Amino acid sequence: MKPESMLREVKVEDAIGMILPHDLTQILPGEFKGRLFRKGHQITEADIPALLSIGKEHIYVMELQDGYLHEDEAALRMAQAVKGDNVVLTEPHEGKVNVKSAIHGLVKIDRAFIDRVNGMDQIVMSTVRTNTVVGAGAPLVGTRVIPLIVEESKIAEVERVAAELQAEGTVLVEVKPFRKLRVGVITTGSEVFKGRIKDKFGPVVKEKVAQLGSEVVDQRFVSDDSEAIVREIHALLELGVDLILVTGGMSVDPDDRTPGAIKQAGARVVSYGTPMLPGSMLMIGYLGDVPIMGLPGCVMHDPYTSFDVLLPRICAGEEIVRSDITEMGYGGFYQC
Repeated sequence: MKPESMLREVKVEDAIGMILPHDLTQILPGEFKGRLFRKGHQITEADIPALLSIGKEHIYVMELQDGYLHEDEAALRMAQAVKGDNVVLTEPHEGKVNVKSAIHGLVKIDRAFIDRVNGMDQIVMSTVRTNTVVGAGAPLVGTRVIPLIVEESKIAEVERVAAELQAEGTVLVEVKPFRKLRVGVITTGSEVFKGRIKDKFGPVVKEKVAQLGSEVVDQRFVSDDSEAIVREIHALLELGVDLILVTGGMSVDPDDRTPGAIKQAGARVVSYGTPMLPGSMLMIGYLGDVPIMGLPGCVMHDPYTSFDVLLPRICAGEEIVRSDITEMGYGGFYQC
């Protein structure tokens, strides 16, 4: 027998809180044959009638030695160590605990911490990607250990590292709520402005904005004229919008004026271009503290572009910096 545990025969009534060292099978002739309790199950008072019903008045149980933890407790302690704002924990089940979102928002996960923890022997911490949009109840993190019984010192090390990073201000796992932004849209293009074709950008942008809890409060149409675009940008600023989206006119064609107009309006440009396909021609900058984005045509027809990466972060109150853009290249090729 391994040093961390030992087997002992006990009456089922005395087995509450103890651990089964093997599966227990239930047989109902003509109806069911299968596992009643799995190996590692921690017996509760509610389990006693079921055990008696399969003829188990005495059972073997596993007793933990000092310094060791059952997989359920180990998983729970790891999940408790990483939880931040707007998350909830599930009860341990078959050696695993899930961290779930309590709200609709943007999940933030510290990858360096996750990598460090998964480098520890017998520890598993699996997550969704940071900056993923999640709904209430969405699973974010799963914690477990590989063996049924694990040394408590290994879990204590996870807790120590987590507490140390949190004391330094590092957020390990949290969900940031979306703010309700007032969004202004400027649709450029003489073909739309003069009514030659129908605007297809507006409905797409309005839907994406609404899905994050914000609202397009004004949409303006202008021709391919830099000064006209600048005037409408300033008009939206006067209106007090929280975000300005300028659609179209983002290529290098002579008639495409949007990038120059955004600069001419006084924006501090973070980036013109992103290392993501589709969406490489997107521009993002700031007019004071108001973000402004120039959206390329792919936003109209591709389901997921650089706009879909950056918009949720802006709606969650984050300021986009140059490194956020450069990091989009790895994993940013969507076969367009």
